[in-house]
Amino acid sequence: MTDPATTNFFRDRSVQDDPYPYFDMLRSTSPVWQEPHHGVYMVTGYEEALAVYNDAAHFSSCNTVSGPFKKFSVPLQGDDVSAIIDGHRDELPFSDQLPSFDPPRHADHRRLLMRLLTPQRLRANEEFMWRQAQRQLDPLIAAGTGEFIASYAEPFTLVVIADLEGVPESDHDSFKEHLSALPGQLAHKPLEFLYDQFTAYIEDRRRAPRQDIMTAMATATFPDGSLPEVKDVALLAANLFAGGQETTVRLLSFALRLVAERPDVQKRLRDDRDLVPNFIEETLRFESPLRSQFRMARTKVAVGGVEIPAGATMMLLPGAANRDPRTFPNPGEFDLDRSNARLHVAFGHGIHHCAGAHLARAEGRVTINRILDLTSDIRISDEGHGPAGDRRYEYLPTYFLRGLAGLHLDFTPAI
Repeated sequence: MTDPATTNFFRDRSVQDDPYPYFDMLRSTSPVWQEPHHGVYMVTGYEEALAVYNDAAHFSSCNTVSGPFKKFSVPLQGDDVSAIIDGHRDELPFSDQLPSFDPPRHADHRRLLMRLLTPQRLRANEEFMWRQAQRQLDPLIAAGTGEFIASYAEPFTLVVIADLEGVPESDHDSFKEHLSALPGQLAHKPLEFLYDQFTAYIEDRRRAPRQDIMTAMATATFPDGSLPEVKDVALLAANLFAGGQETTVRLLSFALRLVAERPDVQKRLRDDRDLVPNFIEETLRFESPLRSQFRMARTKVAVGGVEIPAGATMMLLPGAANRDPRTFPNPGEFDLDRSNARLHVAFGHGIHHCAGAHLARAEGRVTINRILDLTSDIRISDEGHGPAGDRRYEYLPTYFLRGLAGLHLDFTPAI
């Protein structure tokens, strides 16, 4: 492994493709380590990550996307830069989106979002998932081979989140067309297509309410009973749609790669479907789709014994925290029976824990169960990825997400 002092995590493709030796080296040096290229404090320890995630008083989410790459128009000076953050946060990308909000604004908008994700709505959405999974898997498995991400994971997750949010079925093809190249777009402000679509939906339902999900979204109120502005609801809906789809695509592709690469794991799942939920949790721990999140220190503070100056950028690395041997013994081994797999921080933690985590887990469970129902064997395609022992995979070239660019599989249909 290259010396971490000379390795550029943001640009070195070899580290992006296989970051785990690099993370292990950083953690062995210090679980909170300042990299030399941008001055970012990289957090590779599990407990240290929780300390940052759970401390919104000292760490702002204003730079959750921009990290060190976009600066305020004024310098960050002094041992408490809270006033500067609060006065200039709108200068940063993604500042109008829930993940960048701090309390108390975050609490009101988060509660509004959770009022849209009711248990009744999630149950109905899961019933839809089972039918949709069958429809999309049938032609793929009948062909005996195919590229899983484009043929199943992307369209499945898109249609599922569209159903959850009440997007009219007549608009599904338009959403597919505009969102087919979504990876990496989360860094931009705003996701124009989604924002424009949901703005139109919300305005229409407020003018002429119907008996549908979109009307419930349009008329949901803050906890104090006040009606949000249309733009606030549209931004929440757009953020849930984009974030929920993209990370779940990566979860599904990693899960299927593990099933196809590990005949022992595949057999155990076929023999005992009760193992599927923990399989999903261990997949999230082992290959976390969310590669990084940023925070800004409001005040001078210590994390893991390291002094952090006010205004410093923290880089939380879920994939590193989830392989911290102090919390997860033998972290580089995929363990279907791992008792604490669900402690992973693949969905973040604290007040910004992913609102769509339940949805992603359900999509994982449904997909694995349905594909096992429909097949007697699932294998990695030698033609697509090379022979066993010399597999080749291409990964997304981004420090925000960890994901496969493609996954070619071969299937034996169930008799």
